[in-house]
Amino acid sequence: MKIAAIDIGSNSVRLMLWADGKTLYKKLKTTRLGEGLNFAPRLLPAACQRTAQAVAEFVAEAAEQGADKIYAFATAAVRSAENPQTFTDMVRKLCGIEVDVISGELEAQIGLCGALGNVDGGIIDVGGASTEVTVRSGGKVIYSHSANIGTVRILDAAGRNLDKIDKFIAAKVGEYGDNDFSAVAMYAVGGTASRLAAIKRGITEYDAAALNGTVLTVEEVRTFAKELTAMPVEQIAATTICKKSADVIGGGAALLSAVMAHFNVQKIAVSESDNLEGYILSKLN
Repeated sequence: MKIAAIDIGSNSVRLMLWADGKTLYKKLKTTRLGEGLNFAPRLLPAACQRTAQAVAEFVAEAAEQGADKIYAFATAAVRSAENPQTFTDMVRKLCGIEVDVISGELEAQIGLCGALGNVDGGIIDVGGASTEVTVRSGGKVIYSHSANIGTVRILDAAGRNLDKIDKFIAAKVGEYGDNDFSAVAMYAVGGTASRLAAIKRGITEYDAAALNGTVLTVEEVRTFAKELTAMPVEQIAATTICKKSADVIGGGAALLSAVMAHFNVQKIAVSESDNLEGYILSKLN
């Protein structure tokens, strides 16, 4: 059976085609559905339109590729908005797909499942409007929290000024509580982690196999935050795979490094298996 899953995030829409327990390929369109959410909790009409169009294009592609089932799920931008139905109705009218608006708890669970399967460990998932941290030990989830902070919210609130970014992040990370995960095998999932791994490896085109397993230290991630917030957006876009996320990658690095430091995580491995795989597995179980 061939299955397609579409992840509707706050910064981008991703398509994954999956068959026989394996990911065939992933694609991404940057649409910024979460634009402006930090100022007012409403999805903007233009953001809804361009994101719904991207979903419809991915649905058409999945059908052309012979997908037997097509799932679409939305995360923080839609679940935290006052007008989620504006977007979900638009998608339904464009392509007939019902969007599953998932909770922060489920988002964390499927991210963990996608990255780790049944193995113990933890994940940090930096998104556009939320960031999930989840840890499993002894086969049981011992910690999970989704905070309403992400790369698009950071851009809205603080631009690319690192001092302002740090202050904005510092006001949010305290809600994760007092936990030390220094002894836990931690993994990073999501676009920020993938892009930082690509920068470290000198990779300019997305290559999941090459990026998967890349280890980033907290010092490296913090250095990326300093460099990428100081570098002109045009330069970032021209030299990395961050072409459409050049303005948010610096803030994403600052956020990832801050979350790692908060939990005393000194290094983290990038996983290219994430909530897309986890969502499909949740549907099959």
